[in-house]
Amino acid sequence: MSRTLWFVAGATTGVYVLTKARRAAEALTPEGLRDRLAGLSLGAHLIHDEVRTEMATRENDLRERLGLHLIPELSGPVAPPGALHPDNSDTREGNS
Repeated sequence: MSRTLWFVAGATTGVYVLTKARRAAEALTPEGLRDRLAGLSLGAHLIHDEVRTEMATRENDLRERLGLHLIPELSGPVAPPGALHPDNSDTREGNS
């Protein structure tokens, strides 16, 4: 019984070590490193998005508590002053 137990324990340890060694060797290949860097980049982007969302939420909560007006987020580029028609009318709507 004792020999069988040690045989099974040794075989299990050997399979475990070979599996770990194969995974480590695969991780050190160029494809493995590229996958790890892609995962790291994705994780950094997800954390960045979470932080920005939480910052905006907390800022809005603080503005509400202080009674400040909420500033809407801009959906596009802002035209600099004087960029409209010289007579300050917007010609896009046919006001000329």
